[in-house]
Amino acid sequence: MNICTYSYEEYVHLVKSFHGTLAPGLLIGGFMVDLAMKNLPEGEFFDAVCETPVCLPDAVQILTPCTVGNGWLSVVPFGKFAVTLYEKYAGEGVRVYLDTKKLDGWPEIRDWYLKKKKKQDQDSEKLFSQIKEAGHGLFGLQRVRVEADKVRRNKMGAVAVCPQCGEAYPTRDGQKCLGCQGGSPYKDILPVSAGA
Repeated sequence: MNICTYSYEEYVHLVKSFHGTLAPGLLIGGFMVDLAMKNLPEGEFFDAVCETPVCLPDAVQILTPCTVGNGWLSVVPFGKFAVTLYEKYAGEGVRVYLDTKKLDGWPEIRDWYLKKKKKQDQDSEKLFSQIKEAGHGLFGLQRVRVEADKVRRNKMGAVAVCPQCGEAYPTRDGQKCLGCQGGSPYKDILPVSAGA
């Protein structure tokens, strides 16, 4: 059993290494990406869309050249466990989603996915075993045409130096950077000398 170019065991090792732990969503995500890849024309340049920020983007980044950093992977906040791989210029692609109608045959996966059991009450061994056994059998597959402008991140564009903090930022954000406009996630910012 392979997931893209990796054996199942190799993929499990990659998941642990990349994600920090063996996560059910990443195992399922590997099968999803594999199924999508098998349904794309060979040799095409493609981009990816994940409809959740949870686990699935990591599977895409492990198994494809699409990453958040290079802009070929977009994450949209739909909260759905679905991934789309599409030809980057025409937008033709395939969408693979976790089909809730197919979960009844896999009760441990169903209970995990639909949060019917608390994490401490889940049987992890049984869950991982069911994921491996189910493979592609958990998913629905759709042909789609992606409107790339709706999912691709904007280019940075023109840059200025923020008059308040002195750091560069995209001028489309206004007269100062978003952090200095009150959008900073930091409660305290304290200088540290280099080499300390």
